[in-house]
Amino acid sequence: MSSGLDERTKELVMKRVISRVKDIPSLPDAVLKALKMLNDPKSNAADVAEILSRDEGLTVRILKLANSAYYGLPRQVTNLSEAVAILGFKTVKSIVLAASVYTYVNKGFDGYALQRGDLWRHSLAVALVSKMVAERKKSCDPEEAFIAGVLHDIGKIVLSEYVRFGFSLIMKMAEEEQVPFMEAERRVLGFDHAEIGGKIIEQWNLPPVYAAVARFHHEPDLAPQEHSKVVDTVHVSNLCVLMLGVGIGSDGLLYPLSERALSNVGIESMELLMSDAVDLLVKEDLMSLS
Repeated sequence: MSSGLDERTKELVMKRVISRVKDIPSLPDAVLKALKMLNDPKSNAADVAEILSRDEGLTVRILKLANSAYYGLPRQVTNLSEAVAILGFKTVKSIVLAASVYTYVNKGFDGYALQRGDLWRHSLAVALVSKMVAERKKSCDPEEAFIAGVLHDIGKIVLSEYVRFGFSLIMKMAEEEQVPFMEAERRVLGFDHAEIGGKIIEQWNLPPVYAAVARFHHEPDLAPQEHSKVVDTVHVSNLCVLMLGVGIGSDGLLYPLSERALSNVGIESMELLMSDAVDLLVKEDLMSLS
């Protein structure tokens, strides 16, 4: 049987991980203010746009996402007021959160063998497939599924350096004992990226459903009942995207698919879902057929 780190080292790692989670910067002020306004029906597009436009980088990313093929706008939007007016508050809220998460995940994460941009592409791909599944299968709110998809792997931004440290032990345990990568991660380090993701999202004061998705996206059968539909939708979409090789990293194919989640979402054929996902992700330039 493979052994993890000794207890003293594991305790030290756990303390450092908790400290790193606390050090993760909160979402930018402009984002927090805009989200508050987007939840208020009395707000107007110009006010929301004015708040967001204070962050130039965020503005560029929001417009890029708003103009993506997925939203199918009849013409390119060039300013935030127009984007908010055309797409509506609910969709813009999803785009704002996705654009703000970009700065955290658009880096290299060596512990998971993810090069710069891989985790962002993977997160956005899972978000888009989750939204597509939610719209087609009526499994949950599509915008909720999109945001949950963007956030599902956020724990990797903290745990990557510790996974790199214990990688050989984690892989040995996963292979020899035939356990999912996340279980090996937990047994070697004392934490897994899903649990850490849940802690980060709680620290950001985002709705509990997103913390639940981060925490249970590899173990949907353990998710709280009130969040199970969203968790199941992201779980299935994540596995689909991993099978297609988008942001697969070192751990991507070491997770099981929950048949219960598949049935609960209403997916009859994983192959058919993958085919639809390919069409979507090629259009969005998140994967190529070459």
